[in-house]
Amino acid sequence: MTPAAQARTASTTPAPGRPAATGPRPVGAGDARRHELAAFLRSRRERIAPEQVGLPLTGRRRTPGLRREEVAQLAAVGVTWYTWLEQGRDIQVSAQVLDAVSRALLLDPSERAHLFTLAGADDPAPVRECPSVTPSVRQVLEQMAPYPALVVNSRYDVLAYNAQYTGIVGDLAAMPPEDRNLMWMAFTPSRFREVLVDYRTERLGMVARFRSAMADHSSEPAWKALLARVLKASPDFAELWQRHDVMRPGNGIKRFQVPGVGLLSCEYTNFWLSPGLGTRMITYTPLDDGTRALMDRLPTAA
Repeated sequence: MTPAAQARTASTTPAPGRPAATGPRPVGAGDARRHELAAFLRSRRERIAPEQVGLPLTGRRRTPGLRREEVAQLAAVGVTWYTWLEQGRDIQVSAQVLDAVSRALLLDPSERAHLFTLAGADDPAPVRECPSVTPSVRQVLEQMAPYPALVVNSRYDVLAYNAQYTGIVGDLAAMPPEDRNLMWMAFTPSRFREVLVDYRTERLGMVARFRSAMADHSSEPAWKALLARVLKASPDFAELWQRHDVMRPGNGIKRFQVPGVGLLSCEYTNFWLSPGLGTRMITYTPLDDGTRALMDRLPTAA
């Protein structure tokens, strides 16, 4: 056998951690799901800085985020195999490998579920809805009308809300899951920041409460990923984070200037739905008769 033939034979032999010897097939033009999977993996990889996952900074990077070989290293899979996956090749993917890739990319529950759906695989450990948001809690949210109300966790993720709350902050269902976070919305351009009258002072308390809550979650990927994301997006947040202020959650007053409605002066109250200072329902009740009348005018259409 000639050296060239030997080289061709060797190139078809799979290395440990690579797919089966049958090899990948090019992406079919009609397979939109594989294209979406490839784009999703690239977007998640590019948002993660090496230091977030304990990797040293080595040399100049032409693109943001992790390199493909770094994701493969973190997930303990072959580099060629992961490259094929991110290129949208037609390869078989096991649930165990998807789980490893999910952890390597610091995916949150919604993103993990999306990954398994795009890959056409069953998640061996599906993330179910937060038990704090039970049907009875959702019923209470609806019964709060015409007063706005929502459910958030200690990371400020919005877990549930009623139509009146969307009348203030806009259509949350139309936002990507990772953006449905009050702290993210407070420090980046959003309807929430536009209508929150005292958003500059409100953000001081949000950062202090987030730092206090993170003390119990500092090693969790979702918390680290959110922190890194907001630090990168907002110099204002980075400045406040360096102050190391801490604060326990409490009740207070918020003002919203809602277009087409007017100025709402509200008293917000926390109702805890889980042990400790975790998931809570926040209700907004009118502070004066003017606000009480205006709340009936909040748009509630989906």
